[in-house]
Amino acid sequence: MDMLAHYGFHKIPFTQELQPDEHLPLPHFDQALADLRKSVEKRMCATLIAPSGTGKTGVLRLLRHHLPEARYHVRYVKVTSLSKRDLCREITAACGLRPAGTYPNLVRRLQEHWEVSSQTDGIRHLLILDEAHDMRPEVLAILRILTNFEMDSRLVLSVVLAGQPALKVLLRKEELEDVARRMAAYATLRLLSRDETIKYVEHRCAIAGAATVPFDTGALEAIYEMSRGNMRTIDHLALEALEIAADSDAETVASGHIIAARRKLWP
Repeated sequence: MDMLAHYGFHKIPFTQELQPDEHLPLPHFDQALADLRKSVEKRMCATLIAPSGTGKTGVLRLLRHHLPEARYHVRYVKVTSLSKRDLCREITAACGLRPAGTYPNLVRRLQEHWEVSSQTDGIRHLLILDEAHDMRPEVLAILRILTNFEMDSRLVLSVVLAGQPALKVLLRKEELEDVARRMAAYATLRLLSRDETIKYVEHRCAIAGAATVPFDTGALEAIYEMSRGNMRTIDHLALEALEIAADSDAETVASGHIIAARRKLWP
């Protein structure tokens, strides 16, 4: 049986395709967004520390959404264990520049691009480096150069470093002390509580069009116990359980459907 029609959804629930106004208001989530936005509006740098599955990408999307496109150029780069030259090539490509040349030339090209557009068009530049916990210390250290304009007398480029808790440990290294000091804010995210998990499931059902929540109390408890508030796990469990329950023509999703979903997803 079609799951959408069976439970009255207008669209597939529990996907990552969320519009800016569809996010569940949560104090810690909103605080992280506010801290990042305040730093960027001051043309400073910031860090977002978030365990996997706690909404890091959602915060970054909302940050970009709230910055006026006419005033801000936001560039997003998902980094891995790259060399200094390769990271600069990724950044130049994201900025629409020719990603070729030596490492010093790439740095010079980037700085000239940011400085010229800042002076002539009044554009503010934001560079988001995601998965920054995977960066090597010597590569992360180049932020001291990329953000240094006129002997550190001008604020031209804002950088948001986003990554898992290992990023916080990385920034404590002695060789990265100067980079850490450039961060005006350290925003954090966490796993959802039991009550927040229930509200999250209810909210995701509502924005997908369901008139009532098709999960009984036992199912909601099972989702929390199995996910421990990890939103990505909640999404996978809830969606799979909905499919299983609809196939059996169940009026609501019960704890048994959650258990079956877990076995199917993670045998």
